[in-house]
Amino acid sequence: MDFLHFLIKRILVAIPLLIGISIVSFAIIQAVPGDFVDTWIANTSAQTGKSYDELLPQAQAMRERLGLDQPMIVQYVAWLKNIVFAGDFGMSFEQNRPVTDVIGTRLPRTLLLAIITVVASQVIGVLLGIYAATHQYKLGDTIATLVAFMGIVIPKFVISLVILYFLAIVWHSPYIGAVNSAKYVLQDHWTWAKFWDFLKHVWPVLLVSIWAGQAYTTRMMRGNLLDVMNMQYIETARAKGLSRKKVLFKHAVPNALHPVIMNLGTRFDYMIKGEIEIAIVLGIPTIGPLILSSVADRDMYVVSAIFMMVAVLLVLGNLFADIMLALLDPRVRRATLSRT
Repeated sequence: MDFLHFLIKRILVAIPLLIGISIVSFAIIQAVPGDFVDTWIANTSAQTGKSYDELLPQAQAMRERLGLDQPMIVQYVAWLKNIVFAGDFGMSFEQNRPVTDVIGTRLPRTLLLAIITVVASQVIGVLLGIYAATHQYKLGDTIATLVAFMGIVIPKFVISLVILYFLAIVWHSPYIGAVNSAKYVLQDHWTWAKFWDFLKHVWPVLLVSIWAGQAYTTRMMRGNLLDVMNMQYIETARAKGLSRKKVLFKHAVPNALHPVIMNLGTRFDYMIKGEIEIAIVLGIPTIGPLILSSVADRDMYVVSAIFMMVAVLLVLGNLFADIMLALLDPRVRRATLSRT
């Protein structure tokens, strides 16, 4: 019950945080000069050759219909009220359909990609970090450190461009710019055949994302484990005659994992924004390219909704990290219960 009380308190504390983030995200998109109607005027004028004055009456009617003629605070209150009481995030100006539909078509595949990426990158990073620390200054440590360093310094879009060159020019791959083949697009339920077809299309995204994601975890785990292995209680465990494996996995690794798990809480937003560069380069229809196109079109309700999703994932990620730390270390669990 005490731990449940702690979780409830953390959720309640997150509510004003999310409201503050919603205000900031709504204000940021409004801070840029112009709005969706101004973007529409510029695009329509370039396509039709009509002047600004010719388009102005239609633009004014559109601005009134979309509510863009109201002050920002009025727009924000109406938007927040619709979210709280109706679960309505507004209409997409560009696509003229509910924001939930616009995001909903891309969200499942984005989350599937991101969950695979986060889990795989953390597991690989931890294992490589343990191996590098236990083989310090040997060939395996050098290779693991080099792989991690390259994952940090090489931009993801550069690797994506290289992969795109080989897929399109060298291999003439048919699996470009989509997440499934045509025969699976209208299939609502997932089967192993559809999932395998999904992997054939998105493996470049997973490869680059996992490589970039494991890099920081590998370096962090290696450094943490080396520090822990030099601590006095580890020397005491060795002096008691415990095996090297038991000292490593029972005493050293759990304590070295603390910073890694705490960092994991801040990486949940990677589920939304981590694949932006890769998805844009490879033309994968996920949330990433939607963010770019919505910002360019000043489709503020779509952008604000995505920002809110990222904020919720950050809050959930930190809560998940707290729970994992409490399960991993009894000291954290006791401290958590004492605070409640």
